[in-house]
Amino acid sequence: MRVRKFSSIVLTLIIVMPLIGYSQSKVGTSAAQFLGISVGARATALGGAFGAIAEDATALYWNPAGISRMGVSEAYISHTEWLVQTDFNWAGLVLAIDRNNAIGIHFTQLNYGEDIVTTIDEPMGTGDRWSAMDIAAGISYSRNLTDFFSIGGSVKYINQRIWNESASAIAMDVGLLFITGFNDMKLGVSITNFGTEMKMDGKNLSIIHDPDRDSFGSNDKIPARLETDSFVLPLQFRVGLAMDVLRSEYNRLLVSVEAYYPNDHDPFMSTGLEYTWNDLLSIRGGYRSLFMPDPIETWTVGAGLRLNLGGNLVSKFDYVYQDFGVFSNVQTISFGLIF
Repeated sequence: MRVRKFSSIVLTLIIVMPLIGYSQSKVGTSAAQFLGISVGARATALGGAFGAIAEDATALYWNPAGISRMGVSEAYISHTEWLVQTDFNWAGLVLAIDRNNAIGIHFTQLNYGEDIVTTIDEPMGTGDRWSAMDIAAGISYSRNLTDFFSIGGSVKYINQRIWNESASAIAMDVGLLFITGFNDMKLGVSITNFGTEMKMDGKNLSIIHDPDRDSFGSNDKIPARLETDSFVLPLQFRVGLAMDVLRSEYNRLLVSVEAYYPNDHDPFMSTGLEYTWNDLLSIRGGYRSLFMPDPIETWTVGAGLRLNLGGNLVSKFDYVYQDFGVFSNVQTISFGLIF
């Protein structure tokens, strides 16, 4: 009864808190927005409500406490055809040390491509080309403290670069995962991107300046440097619940819900549903941005295939289609290898 009461309280908070936070919105006030892009086709297909599931290598992103619950090692790669012809890529590796401990490494890249440099005097191009890219790389550790409770964390390096300017930061993620006594319902809590601020710097910020143009005889060749503002990272606090509402020899139906409380956006909720047949084929659907006015990311639909290659080797293929409203759609494909 205590577990049911606790679960009811958590579920109430998940539903109510997003409705409370709108008056404190700080939309568009943080750097490194690529850190908020969903990772992995399966998790994305569930609307991003994956922090309480966290049972594959993408837990390195969603909730690092989950990797010690996997009990196996896994390599995972994911590619997304992101907005405005950019590419979003993620790779992760989880190594099970023993039944209670696991470590992992992960790498994130958002590639904007390159284009020609133009000026007012040379609108057709100067002969130079510019490019832009965002990356993040981290290492994670997780431990099962009991049969029902796990804790994990990550430390990561973040860098954003556009042409000759760049900004860097160090951040931490912390996650908790709790398996309740009510039908093995899982509760996941995580705080991500807690770290230093980011500030652009580079050689193109060096200029020649005349501090007093109206005075005769002043020095108009004084070296100077432009200074940019610092911006915080997109801190996120997430609370989620997940449970199998149906589980038999050949059928599994998983339901998940998660609440997001970011420091640079309105709070919102996500929910997902996954049906799996014979631990082989999965069909998934989800909805992101519940309770958010005029959402851009909305419904998702996807599928997955799991193949036993013999011995301890298992391969996984996943796909998701995301609706992005005026931005049309985004598609992700992922591949995982369990060993």
